[in-house]
Order: sequence, then structure tokens, then C-alpha cells
Amino acid sequence: MDLTSPAPLSLSSLLINLGLGLLLSTLVAWYYKNYSNSFTNRSRFSPLLPLLTLTTVLVISVVKSSLALSLGLVGALSIVRFRTAIKEPEELLFLFLAITIGLGLGADQRIPTLIAVAVIIAYLFISRKVKSDRGITHNMYLNLTIADIDNDTYGNVFSRINEILLKHFDELNMRRLDTNPDNLQATYFLSVTNRDDLIALMDELNNQFPECSVSLMDRENLLGG
Repeated sequence: MDLTSPAPLSLSSLLINLGLGLLLSTLVAWYYKNYSNSFTNRSRFSPLLPLLTLTTVLVISVVKSSLALSLGLVGALSIVRFRTAIKEPEELLFLFLAITIGLGLGADQRIPTLIAVAVIIAYLFISRKVKSDRGITHNMYLNLTIADIDNDTYGNVFSRINEILLKHFDELNMRRLDTNPDNLQATYFLSVTNRDDLIALMDELNNQFPECSVSLMDRENLLGG
């Protein structure tokens, strides 16, 4: 038996695997685009997942039939360097899932791959449902600028701000504090579960500090979308 001679590649099997890979990876890309909390631009990143899966299916389908091609692939990949760093665990997870789908289908393991993807997607939807039933928490940055504090000290103004915030939130996480002769600027990281608490906070800040400037940013949607 010649181990270096590739076995015939079934085009019908390859087309079936590519079709299933496109279907499954499109489902994964749809979930990532609509429900992911990743900071990356999800609308631009999600279309890459089906392409990654189809490429993996093709590569595995070709090299699995030949020992020489398999060794050649190992040598080729050893000199490839990817310069783009993947910094988010969730983004890396979906990339790995797309590659895994391609590996499973490329190895003609269709039923196990279909079952595994169905279980993973079901788990993602169930875990999201459980979180929504508990109440969605929005992690937000609150930026405050207090002007016209000539008749008060920075310490008193800062203490009053903290007292107001603690009335509406259980804990405070201050990220930055800046002072200058004209105003005081403070940045807090808040976990907001009730919109009414946020509205009440803004009303009280406006009553206590008429010259107060308030800015809110949702941390989970700064770069995604």
C-alpha cells in the first residue's frame, strides 16, 4: 500500500460537507452577530465565520486522504504567523467553534457534528434566557462634571456625589477623578439593572447640582454592533 498516494476524493461527499458547514456556520454567525457581547464590530466579523468553516472543511477533506499532504500541511502551517491578536475570550470561542465545525465535517463526522452544534446553540440560548429572567445588567460609565463650586470645597462636593450615588446603587466603583479651578470631573463604573434608578439618579443630581453635566456610556456596546 502506497501511503504517499492520495485516495480519491468524493466530490459528492465534499459538496454535502460544504453545504452542512455553510448552514451550521451561518447559524453560529447569526447568533454571534445578534447576541454576542464582544467589543469587536460584530456585523463585520460574523461573515468571516462561514468562510473559516468552509476553508477548514476543504483543507481537512484534501489532506485526510494522503499522508504526504498531511505532513506538508504541518510544515506549511509552521511558517504561518497571524499578526492580529484575539483579545476577547468570546471572539476566540466562536472562532474555535467555526474551526471545529469544519474539522468535524471535513472528517465526514456529520451526525456527531450536527448533534454537538445543536447542543452548543441550545445551551447558549438557554443560558441567555436564564440571564434575561434574572434581569439584564448594563455596565455603564457615568461621567460627571460639576461646575461653579467656588463656594464649596472639592472634598464636600465629592462626598455629596458619593452619597447621592449610594442612594440608588449598592456599590460604587470610581475610575477617575479630575479637579481644576473651574470644575470637578468624576467617572464611575455602574451596574444598572433598573432604568428607574438611573432616571432618579439623574433627577437628584440635577436638583443638587444645577450646573452638573452628566454623560453615560454603555460599556458593552462601545465598539460592537
